[in-house]
Amino acid sequence: MNISAKNFKRIVIKVGSSTLTHNSGYINIRKIEKIVSCLADLHNSGKEIILVSSGAVSCGLAKIGLRRETLTTEQKQAAAAVGQCALIDMYAKRFSDFGATIAQILLTRGVIDQAERRAHASNTIKILLQQGVIPIVNENDTISDEQINIGSNDTLAAAVAVLSNADLLINMSDVDGLYDKDPRSNPDAKFIEYVEELTEDIYSFGSGAGTARGTGGMSAKLESAKYCTDNGIPMIILNGADPEILYDVFDGEFKGTYFNAKVK
Repeated sequence: MNISAKNFKRIVIKVGSSTLTHNSGYINIRKIEKIVSCLADLHNSGKEIILVSSGAVSCGLAKIGLRRETLTTEQKQAAAAVGQCALIDMYAKRFSDFGATIAQILLTRGVIDQAERRAHASNTIKILLQQGVIPIVNENDTISDEQINIGSNDTLAAAVAVLSNADLLINMSDVDGLYDKDPRSNPDAKFIEYVEELTEDIYSFGSGAGTARGTGGMSAKLESAKYCTDNGIPMIILNGADPEILYDVFDGEFKGTYFNAKVK
């Protein structure tokens, strides 16, 4: 796709569990190192980077010896409590190798839904970016449950993009972008490079769940795209298998699906 994002300054980048973990469900350390390298480089180029990162539960599993397929809600919350420490420590050490400072922000639905708390979060992110800090955002999985959680990190990333007044949301997934049907089971699936408007036809392409290691799917990504584009923020879905695809986005030639923003 020949769409350049080089003039966008404030970028929210979401990496999900399917991007950050091996098929075993445990953290892919080499992948994290490549992601950090790319983000630090983009940060050095003058971009304001906000990272929305999954991975707390996966990090916790490795620490306390639980298996994902047998987890209760309480065990997931316990794994997240342990894993969030390990995850942010992993990021802090690797970003510091490139001279970058990070900050941790854990959000809940209450912060997103309540105007005053949302404003506090927005102001905190604004100050961090002004000081050259890279905020790393995740849901506070330890205290969230099915009744009060934000949902997938696709939803969280869209909310962060809007409350931070971002110029662009990049959603790194385990597929190249939007197809008219699931390419994993339909070899003749047609790739959709550009979405001018989210119509009923476009929504019909989003059926199906995400991977076993993730919480979202294409349907969740389309809902995130709608929230962003309705608020004047374009969104890109691309494959995070090779994090260096981020360079392609800003060079103006990449494979992915671009969702055009509505004019505010």
